[in-house]
Amino acid sequence: MEVDLIFKIAAIGIIVAVLNQLLKRAERDEQAMMTTLAGLIVVLMMIVNQIGNLFDTIKSVFGLY
Repeated sequence: MEVDLIFKIAAIGIIVAVLNQLLKRAERDEQAMMTTLAGLIVVLMMIVNQIGNLFDTIKSVFGLY
């Protein structure tokens, strides 16, 4: 796994946390929740892509096709 991925996930987390706090202070709770969900979906898509790469690597190492 690349260290770059960890930094990307951390950056998304920080941005989402700041946006969440700003929106909650502006009393826009629904938009804050949507922002949090969007950040979570983006991170999950990144992780799913890496898990797919892991399974491809395992298939090639053990010769499973």
